[in-house]
Amino acid sequence: MNSRREFLKNTLALGTLAGMTLPTETMATTATRTLPSLKGRKVLFTFGGWDGHEPQKFVDFITPWLKTEGAEVVLSASLDSYTDKTLMDSIDLVIQIFTMSSITKEQEAGLLAAIEKNGTGMAGWHGGMCDAFRNNPEYSYMTGGNWVAHPGGNVDYAVNIIDHADEVTKGLKDFKMNSEQYYMHIDPNVKVLATTRFNGKKNYWIDGCVMPVAWKKTFGKGRIFYTSIGHNLSHIAEIPDAIEFLKRGIRWASASKYEPTEKWVSPIYAKKNSIKP
Repeated sequence: MNSRREFLKNTLALGTLAGMTLPTETMATTATRTLPSLKGRKVLFTFGGWDGHEPQKFVDFITPWLKTEGAEVVLSASLDSYTDKTLMDSIDLVIQIFTMSSITKEQEAGLLAAIEKNGTGMAGWHGGMCDAFRNNPEYSYMTGGNWVAHPGGNVDYAVNIIDHADEVTKGLKDFKMNSEQYYMHIDPNVKVLATTRFNGKKNYWIDGCVMPVAWKKTFGKGRIFYTSIGHNLSHIAEIPDAIEFLKRGIRWASASKYEPTEKWVSPIYAKKNSIKP
């Protein structure tokens, strides 16, 4: 099923690089050494949804790296894993690639409780995390954003690192992409790590618009990391800074239960001398 719209239509009606290896660590900087280790972490990796985002290829690519890092990985092709309280109480991190589809109230409740109450982290990319479960605003509240458009489809664009002090981005450089440039609706309080600038070639009215590409936030006790890069595996795996970005975000998000909550709220719309409530 190749059409995103066809997939969404069908799922709503129901109500419901094999062989690639990870690149060698070329950026083993102080920043990566100070990031949390995945050693001993228990990771639930849920995958499925629209096959155009290559969920199985990502599983085959990322899982060996997680295990090399010392993580215990539980793979699940079903969202029913979120309703298994014993499992959800035991995990440190959820990685999810489950574009569109639908999630039941029970499944959503299990996922959100693990993050908010238990301090489980969550990390993901592209549509697998922020174009999942479009009918569930509470889920979007947790992730910090949701996809609404990618004008022009695959286009050339730049990703600009804007926070070079953060442990996830320290030492990374700006890089260029040929992929879907995500236009998103985003929580204004997320801690933005990288942005992209749109041109007006497809939609003239967004010419010059600057949009977050990757961010950190918390939901209750849990850490959340997201990057909009990664439409296909090759779109992220073949760009060293892009895949390093994701790997660092996964490491950071895995430590919710073990490290202090970071300050992330930034009242960007507040006036300096605004009247306080």
